[in-house]
Amino acid sequence: MYYNNKTVLFLDGKFVKAKDAFIDPFSQTLHYGYGVFEGLRSYDSVHGVKIFRVRDHFERMKRSCELLGIPLSYSVDELAQFSYKVLEKNNLSSAYIRPLVLGNPNMSLTTPQKASVMIAAWEWDRYFGDRSVKVGISAYERSNPNSGKAEAKVCGNFVNSILATTEAKERGFDEGLLLDMNGFVACGPAANFFYEKDGTLYTAPLGNILPGITRKTVFEICYELDIPVKEKLFLPEELKEVDGAFFCGTAAEITPIESIEGNSFRRPWKKTLSYQVQEAYWNLVLDKSYSYVIV
Repeated sequence: MYYNNKTVLFLDGKFVKAKDAFIDPFSQTLHYGYGVFEGLRSYDSVHGVKIFRVRDHFERMKRSCELLGIPLSYSVDELAQFSYKVLEKNNLSSAYIRPLVLGNPNMSLTTPQKASVMIAAWEWDRYFGDRSVKVGISAYERSNPNSGKAEAKVCGNFVNSILATTEAKERGFDEGLLLDMNGFVACGPAANFFYEKDGTLYTAPLGNILPGITRKTVFEICYELDIPVKEKLFLPEELKEVDGAFFCGTAAEITPIESIEGNSFRRPWKKTLSYQVQEAYWNLVLDKSYSYVIV
């Protein structure tokens, strides 16, 4: 699914066949999850192949490395260039791109002195396809922000995400919705969460959620479309009487939510302001004008 005999990836300054790539079996990332990654998407836009918000993603990866004390030997511009080169070598236009920074061999509980950088890419449709999703409130909580670096995209943090998604599917849902340690709604396992009520969008504040690049884009779209959007703490009970909701993230893009714990919303998706945000997002990533959706 992710590579074949011809697939090429970037690894420590070289472009190599994925089947020949060597990752040290004693990497600290492999043993302890102490590494960082990003997820980017490229699109076949009206101006050619474009990696959406490429600098934002690599700035965040650089910041994640700094927060964890992992040395990163490449600049943001270099990482962007390597990513475009990976797309070119694999003849990809619309693709998902995965940069990964792995710590060097280190079995002690200390920060790594060296790190490897890998960038791979593959064709990958939207995480949930074209459908809306059924969501269940997860029994797993978003990790306490004092237990680590909540704003860093750390490999090991996603054990929590895997457990939450697996539990949701076992309960018959498509995805889970995690609460924080105080019982407030935080986010999806791998996406930020928004809900809509009475002409305003709401989302959890930063602090114990990942500061998503797509989340930031939603705020910018709402500003352009004159749609009010607010950050606030809210309980899951408050989601029973809302107009709509969606997940957003690089993999999920803008994914409409059909129901939460079996409770549907007051408006059909295409009658919500959230749908206008989704339409504007599609036009934005393809470099098209979205002025027609301005209300």
